[in-house]
Amino acid sequence: MTNAPAKYRLLHTMIRVRDLDKSLDFYQRFLGMKILRQKKYPEGKFTNTFVGYGDEKSDTVIELTYNWDQEEPYEQGNGWGHLAIGVSDIYAICEQLENEGVTITRPPGPMKHGTTVIAFIVDPDGYKIELIEKS
Repeated sequence: MTNAPAKYRLLHTMIRVRDLDKSLDFYQRFLGMKILRQKKYPEGKFTNTFVGYGDEKSDTVIELTYNWDQEEPYEQGNGWGHLAIGVSDIYAICEQLENEGVTITRPPGPMKHGTTVIAFIVDPDGYKIELIEKS
């Protein structure tokens, strides 16, 4: 069954954002993602924007949901972990992000109990993003 086509594929992860413009700037400018599609739902008072690195037909993306009347920050709960993004030259990328004012909660370095080089940054809504060095 290893050669059979997959029945399932992860399509996207949805996170709620309080300031869509600020979030789009973060994911595009700092993480190099593109806006893939966006739809406003006036009756529901929300906008869904899908961002990522490639076509949704083959790549997993992030759905940013902006509820127009949300004034308070969202509570992320204690079950939320993080998004993970593969990068090259993690040290240079983190230095650049830090110079741009991006919060780095864990500087780049080998992970505890391993050798993979990782770092953690935070987006405008407080979501943690793990950067993983890929060769």
